[in-house]
Amino acid sequence: MTNLPDRLPSRPDHAEDGGGHALDVLSDVLSSIRLTGSMFFLVEASTPWRTQAPATRTFAQTVMPAAQHLISYHVVTRGNCWGGLAGEEPQRLDTGDILVVPQGDPYFLAAPPDALQAYADDVAVSFFRRMAAGELPTVVNEGGGGAEKTEFICGFLGCDARPFNPILGALPRVIHLRASAGDRDRLSPLVDFALAELRQRGQGSREVLLRLSELMFVEVVRRQLLDTAAERPDWLAGLRDPLVARVLAHLHAHPARAWTLEELAAATGASRSTLAERFLQYVGQPPMHYLIAWRMQLAARLLADGKAKIRAVAESVGYASEAAFSRAFKKHAGVSPSDWRRH
Repeated sequence: MTNLPDRLPSRPDHAEDGGGHALDVLSDVLSSIRLTGSMFFLVEASTPWRTQAPATRTFAQTVMPAAQHLISYHVVTRGNCWGGLAGEEPQRLDTGDILVVPQGDPYFLAAPPDALQAYADDVAVSFFRRMAAGELPTVVNEGGGGAEKTEFICGFLGCDARPFNPILGALPRVIHLRASAGDRDRLSPLVDFALAELRQRGQGSREVLLRLSELMFVEVVRRQLLDTAAERPDWLAGLRDPLVARVLAHLHAHPARAWTLEELAAATGASRSTLAERFLQYVGQPPMHYLIAWRMQLAARLLADGKAKIRAVAESVGYASEAAFSRAFKKHAGVSPSDWRRH
């Protein structure tokens, strides 16, 4: 994803763009959390078969040392199977369905659902290590050679979890998005492109596939935004609430500004009490607390990616005092700015 500059310029404020603000904020967050493809491969399975993965914290540093967190997702491209979190009731997945494991829990896919585990976790970790290193083919065969066939794409992505990742915080432990004609409109060309590239690799295929894995996950997040906004109040649903979306757009457009609740209320045309109540309902914290957390995420990117002095980073995210910035950063990130940059 595109790196941030050493200073944060003010961006055009699209709070009044009739819906565009939601995707502007989403794009802003996606560019800051360093969403990066790690693995992308196709599994061709025949019954009986079962694939599983341990908690991603056990192999994240092995396959992607620079990532704080790994997200996995799976798109069934042919046939059907069952999948879900380890130890929980499996869900049936049909052609076009998507299974996402955002929080790094152990999970499995299988057909039939009670197929026996075929290998230990250390074998899975070794496979992921070699796949991430580009040592294995991108098409993998699994199963016992039975008549029922299933194909599914596996994608793994690294991202930042600290100091603040509002997308990750809004996603449940497991997501099952069912296929429908409307849902497939945007994702279908990406899946077709990915299948062609996986089966017939050419120069640059590895980078193409990793970028495709990022694009496909972003589309999954956008579908989650549309599918769950009415069901659960969280940050993603807030992007569809007109008032909360306008507040987020203002904060993201000008993160270094010394906002007050009064100024946000005036900018969004709402009363202070209504704004504060609605924002807390969806985002889970007051607007000023959110702003501080978002500033720390922006500062973390600047510290990791650039060579700007800590004072310059502090000023870029709205702090006139380096000492005050350092205290705030350590409170949110758990380490000082200099330690964050070093590690």
